[in-house]
Amino acid sequence: MAKATFYTIIISKSVGFVQSADVPSQVVGLPVVGFEPTIPKSTPAPKNAPVGMVWIPGGEFSMGANVACKGMCNLSDATQDALPIHRVLIDSFWMDATEVTNEQFEKFVKATGYITVAEQKPTQAEFPTASPEDLVAGSIVFTPTTGPVALNQLRWWSYVAGACWNHPTGPDSRIDMLGKQPVVHITYEDALAFAKWAGKRLPTEAEWEFASRGGVMGGIFAWGEELKPGGKFQANIYQGKFPIENEDTGEDGFKGIAPVAQYPPNAYGLYDVAGNVWEWCSDWYRPDSYAQSSEKGGVSSNPQGPSSSFDPDEPNTQKRVQRGGSFLCTDQYCTRYILGTRGKGEIRSSSNHIGFRCVISVP
Repeated sequence: MAKATFYTIIISKSVGFVQSADVPSQVVGLPVVGFEPTIPKSTPAPKNAPVGMVWIPGGEFSMGANVACKGMCNLSDATQDALPIHRVLIDSFWMDATEVTNEQFEKFVKATGYITVAEQKPTQAEFPTASPEDLVAGSIVFTPTTGPVALNQLRWWSYVAGACWNHPTGPDSRIDMLGKQPVVHITYEDALAFAKWAGKRLPTEAEWEFASRGGVMGGIFAWGEELKPGGKFQANIYQGKFPIENEDTGEDGFKGIAPVAQYPPNAYGLYDVAGNVWEWCSDWYRPDSYAQSSEKGGVSSNPQGPSSSFDPDEPNTQKRVQRGGSFLCTDQYCTRYILGTRGKGEIRSSSNHIGFRCVISVP
């Protein structure tokens, strides 16, 4: 297998989805359809909150995305995996106020000696047709292009040998001054390992969405109905012509990843539930999981997601749900920072726009 082919396979698995180039230039909210009021529980928060976590009261809400909300990528089925909107009941829990940071992950690594998947050499068993010289440890890094490209070909990703959580853009990069940025190049199993060490777990997709909505029924964004209330960005997303080098204007205050908690939190006190980095959820990904849940009727209580993964785009690839979008989200390509929309990622692939946050159940 040629090196380019091997890297193409890695990139395809890491990115998880392809979107269209022709997207409306404005995110426009149409009337909310299919949503019913959120009914939060009145259970008070227990005393002695875990450090860095906020109380999510739980309750009943409408889960999903309204396909009539424009700006969700100009594909006919772009939000079909977030339909139908259905009722879900969630128990109370604690959730990390921010994405797990570099400094937090570094403490875990120093305490356990953990080695992330990106730091491990790919095996011949994983890639049986790859040449031995192609099997080098590394991860996927956003690499701006020198000019306009077709936005369905993923030409802005490169497999970089030596890229990992503490070398985010390659072996010559370091996180010495990036302690407050979210850790990236994290696979699903890396996130699980950290969560277990911390006495936590990863959120279900339903928990993540309930928390991100902040108790508001059917909102478009975690902060309201306007992308830029008062002319100010509320999340770290991409401005400028995507994905061209030096075209990211940083109008939101940051070019690339931002330190956590640089924008106002949502109503539950959660930061960066839109943009910055994608976040792993515990659910297997299937485009029809909401349809399966809805067919059962009534209110789904604490859903754990489907029992197996299936993505028709890559039927032999095991994927988990990712939520929230990243610093690369743009209305030219993908606006999955909108509430209710879904992402997906191969469980052993990583990139420099994928991280996570954790939760703790309440007995």
